[in-house]
Amino acid sequence: MKKISLAVLLLAGSSGVAVAQSSVTLYGIVDEGFLFNNNARTGSQIGLVSGSQSGSRWGLRGTESLGGGLAAIFNIEGGFNSSTGALGQNGDVFGRQSYVGLSAQSWGSLTFGRHYPTGYDFVGSMTAAAQWALGGAGYGAHPADLDNLDGTYRVNNSVKYRSPSFGGFSFGGTYSFGGVAGNFARNQVWSAAAGYNIGSIGLAAEYTKTFNPNYALWGNKANDSTTGSNMSGPVISGLATAGTQDVAAAGATYKIGDGSVGVVYSHASFNDLGTTAVTGATGRLRGTAVFNIVEANAKYFVTPSLLVGAAYHYTAGGSLGGRSGARYHQVDLGVDYSLSKRTDLYLVGIFQQASGHDSTGANAVAQIAFATQSSTNRQVVTVAGIRHRF
Repeated sequence: MKKISLAVLLLAGSSGVAVAQSSVTLYGIVDEGFLFNNNARTGSQIGLVSGSQSGSRWGLRGTESLGGGLAAIFNIEGGFNSSTGALGQNGDVFGRQSYVGLSAQSWGSLTFGRHYPTGYDFVGSMTAAAQWALGGAGYGAHPADLDNLDGTYRVNNSVKYRSPSFGGFSFGGTYSFGGVAGNFARNQVWSAAAGYNIGSIGLAAEYTKTFNPNYALWGNKANDSTTGSNMSGPVISGLATAGTQDVAAAGATYKIGDGSVGVVYSHASFNDLGTTAVTGATGRLRGTAVFNIVEANAKYFVTPSLLVGAAYHYTAGGSLGGRSGARYHQVDLGVDYSLSKRTDLYLVGIFQQASGHDSTGANAVAQIAFATQSSTNRQVVTVAGIRHRF
């Protein structure tokens, strides 16, 4: 990372000179890999893919000391496709995050703008996808990242608070204004989370409620639809008319020598189906769609440079429209080798098997998150890549 330190001299009349310390950091990641999908509808798929392990990005973050332990902070971060040079986050220039606010060691930080969801900060960081299982592209996430623990869907127009650590305990919250004239509740998002870390043990829990999730989360980027469905793929495409979405999640990690194990549970429900107007989808389903997801993961540093990881997660969808819900079994296996502090090589393979009926009412097919869906109930995606941080 390139860090530019600025000593800003402020003249205060004849009383002398005051000095305010500021810094701005230019940073980023370029991640490029070779993808193999054994079942992409009509056949196998081979090609380059950007941002598999970590989304390719560039950004600026800065801080200015205001005195008394208080600082002004900002962060603007944009994603891009390193294979093509195109903007990420469906056309947003700073779609990954963009915020400004205040921070102090004694009371935490308060920021305003576009943020990662609070649940990702606390519980999402405990998933395999966040650590080594292709969380950048989302392949290692839970199906369709429907619980948003991979942080795929950011929160616009939001106020976010993060506390300092009190003996290992911390908490935070996010509130997003819907911004719809005459309808204060529409497109709102609010969430709260807390975590406790002491010694080798980490615990966290979160709850998030989203109004009109098709637009508030899935459809809040520059080129998203303001009238149609933004929820693609059979896992969730039939749920775009949900009035609200609720997610409750918890996780735990335990460090063992040079490795760690973790478990994460999430319960997600898409409520009041049929109450949000979506062109071409309104009225198809009624009621509530429920998903319960359990993940167990482990990682181990064979050497300081060589990491190996394994994870299993099971997703159970509730019955909907008189049909049994979908079941998704997924196994992630990976290895990551650091060539230096800034550059690493990785190889990750993901297998998924599906059964039951998906959100469209059809027989469920395998769809590893954000990969081209399978034509059958099984799918394997493998990515070998290189990641460089600057």
